[in-house]
Amino acid sequence: MISDTSEKSLEALIEEGLLRGGYIKRTSNDYNKEYALDEGVLRQFLEDTQREKVLRTRIFASEMNTRKFYERLRNQITQRGIVDVLRHGVDHNATKFILYYPTPVGGNVAAAAQYRQNKFTEIRQLHYSQNAPSLSVDMTLMLNGLPIITMELKNSVSCQTTADAVHQYCTDRDPKELLFQKKRCAVHFAVDDETVMMCTELKGAQSWFLPFNKGVNDGAGNPVNPFGLKTSYPKIRKIRQ
Repeated sequence: MISDTSEKSLEALIEEGLLRGGYIKRTSNDYNKEYALDEGVLRQFLEDTQREKVLRTRIFASEMNTRKFYERLRNQITQRGIVDVLRHGVDHNATKFILYYPTPVGGNVAAAAQYRQNKFTEIRQLHYSQNAPSLSVDMTLMLNGLPIITMELKNSVSCQTTADAVHQYCTDRDPKELLFQKKRCAVHFAVDDETVMMCTELKGAQSWFLPFNKGVNDGAGNPVNPFGLKTSYPKIRKIRQ
């Protein structure tokens, strides 16, 4: 089915595709700005997958215990980066908590069952700042409650392009904000309906964005897509719930 790009915003189109692919819709109110995580999703994932560890360490038994666990997690992401924490988990109270189950090798039934317990979520207009609560980023993707991707979205209909999104990241997204600090997200995308740019570390005006496009005849950009926007890349694989 050809996407209706005339009446829907790019943000709505991307969300529609994500939800079809198995993502769960969350809101900015679900986001804890102090620790840069979605408490509800993270807790549900841990209780569903590692309940014995949760009960033994009592990380959710009191507000103080929960705060200590979140502080440990926040500090580990700051030190090691979100990718390493997702790959190797985090130790707390002499217990290793797994924060992500990787894509299974073909035929591994047990690993496939574990992978299906991951919770992929998206938030539109995430208000990320404690000091400036009106600021928001267009879209944020999370894995088991932990942010992994942010996106600033533009549309040629409104006479804005990927270049405007890059400028927004470089000038309006303070890299001192917890969400935008080094290694706290895997990547930041600047997106419009024709091109995509990516940056793995925001540094204000020194942020370095690279093309994230398919290319056209050995050149830059994206080919015409008869089924929708040029930046509508291959369908996201369905995540079984």
